[in-house]
Amino acid sequence: MIKRIDSIEQFNGFKQFDIYFIRIMSLIQAYGCSYDFACFYRQTDDDNNITAIISKLDNDYTLCKTDNADENELAEFFNVMGYGSLLTDASFSINGKYDEGVVMSSTKRVEISSPFGKIDKFPKLMELYNFVDYDNLDFEAWYVDISHRIRHNSAKAYTFNIDDEIISSGIFSSIYKDNAILSAVQTNPTFRKMGYGSYLVSEMLNDIKGTVFLMREQGLNEEFYNRLGFINTGIWRIYK
Repeated sequence: MIKRIDSIEQFNGFKQFDIYFIRIMSLIQAYGCSYDFACFYRQTDDDNNITAIISKLDNDYTLCKTDNADENELAEFFNVMGYGSLLTDASFSINGKYDEGVVMSSTKRVEISSPFGKIDKFPKLMELYNFVDYDNLDFEAWYVDISHRIRHNSAKAYTFNIDDEIISSGIFSSIYKDNAILSAVQTNPTFRKMGYGSYLVSEMLNDIKGTVFLMREQGLNEEFYNRLGFINTGIWRIYK
């Protein structure tokens, strides 16, 4: 049975731990259950064990499920509700087009010598948005969401600067109980392969005591993240 929840405590007892769990829990930590645009659901079996949890932010869903989840019920739920996107593990299948890539994770910390420059842990979000170049993503919508998450300790932005110019950037887009999801890692093309991005990410990892996850595209950046202690742990899939 799938029901909308009205408190984070209703997720207590859920046993799965992965990138989808961290994303969902960071969202409920940031937004709670009182907004219509941020909704959270759980699936339970006949013994009231939680077999899956779901977040909905606007029309973007994330699913975290156990091996005991009723996947037919989940598929029916998403077909009835409709979705703009659905992020989940590739083991879950639903009719529709999708993109997929590799999930990586790390609990290791790699020390890298500090290059000339400094890390800003509170960068101006307008400058960060312009540096990352989010394609067609509206700045106001991005700013409202990321600033809200940062204020609620569910996200964190970093830049590496030389003479007040951003050279590299990275964001923990989700943080929950000393675990995080790393995203938006980028280095100015002029300064790539000089160690700036590696140094920034290594310093970001040092701020997280638990596991750091990331999603990367197939065939891209594997060696870069391997050097920083990440290993491949699964396949993500986004239905659109």
